[in-house]
Amino acid sequence: MAANTLLERLTGIVSRFEEIGSLITDPAVIADGKRYIKLSKEYRDLEKLLQTRQEYIQTLAGADEARSLLESEQDAEMREIAGEELKQCLERIPKLEEEIKLLLIPSDPQDGKNAIIEIRGGTGGDEASIFAGDLFRMYARYCESKGWKIEVNSYTEGVKSGYKEIIFTVSGENVYGTLKYESGVHRVQRVPATETQGRVHTSAATVAVLPEAEEFDVEIKESDIRTDIFCASGHGGQSVNTTYSAIRLVHIPTGITVQCQDEKSQLKNKAKAMIELRSRIYNMEYQKYLDDIASKRKTMVSTGDRSAKIRTYNYPQSRITDHRINYTIYNLPSFIDGDIQTCIDQLIIAENAERLKESEI
Repeated sequence: MAANTLLERLTGIVSRFEEIGSLITDPAVIADGKRYIKLSKEYRDLEKLLQTRQEYIQTLAGADEARSLLESEQDAEMREIAGEELKQCLERIPKLEEEIKLLLIPSDPQDGKNAIIEIRGGTGGDEASIFAGDLFRMYARYCESKGWKIEVNSYTEGVKSGYKEIIFTVSGENVYGTLKYESGVHRVQRVPATETQGRVHTSAATVAVLPEAEEFDVEIKESDIRTDIFCASGHGGQSVNTTYSAIRLVHIPTGITVQCQDEKSQLKNKAKAMIELRSRIYNMEYQKYLDDIASKRKTMVSTGDRSAKIRTYNYPQSRITDHRINYTIYNLPSFIDGDIQTCIDQLIIAENAERLKESEI
């Protein structure tokens, strides 16, 4: 795409950015929570786009200036400096064009949300529960490295170790947009601690990543909810096991059930359970959007198909393979210890390539 054409596409965005800047200071808009949040997000997205646009304009001008110097300058040293400047600009221009093209494509509006993650042990019995526990620790350490906060909603421990299932919320910046790539079936190949013959077994755990719904995303009638109160089980000492603090919410129209037992306070558990319930109801509609994406893309990146095998963790070979993009690395100990950013980066690159194809820019 020619520079002039690309800049023409950005002309209207400047005035829109200025308009939103004025709107988000309007008391009437601030009072309308849903509209204010939506406009604030649009403002941040456009701000990033216009910053890239400004750098693009400056780089184009720098290239023109360097060309002019090369044509008119007689001094050898100045010509060398101009030549180097032109080379740097010409290398930077196509990269900035790609950035602008991607920023022009509407992003998933859910990307900036917090996430609710559910890990369930699948096939493999006790070993699957142990692996689910390994995955939880992997994500906990990754989130810690990102400065994100984790809160456990509920869990059921495995017989030997780990979890039959664990549900937790991750809060921070662009959490869902980063962790959505983890939805799917994770397969592990290793010798279980319970194996006496030293044979490699294959087990699996399922990870589901849901965007956390805001209060205004979903309206739930109190009359549609049945609330059960019961004693929590698991770690936490006597007060957890003897106090009726655990909450189970059943949404009667959809049959969706959630529970929270991690807090000692019944009120806190109910608040966390409501967030999860709201998110699960919201996700029923959001899944249609993911299915629509899946029908358009060849890769299975962030399509939300949670029955698909997405990654294999092979302990004997210290290998991790992400099957969606045929990406293999041999650093399993550090990966399972939370060093998963490189793999996520590769998935983002693959998805961005698909988005560019879809947009036909």
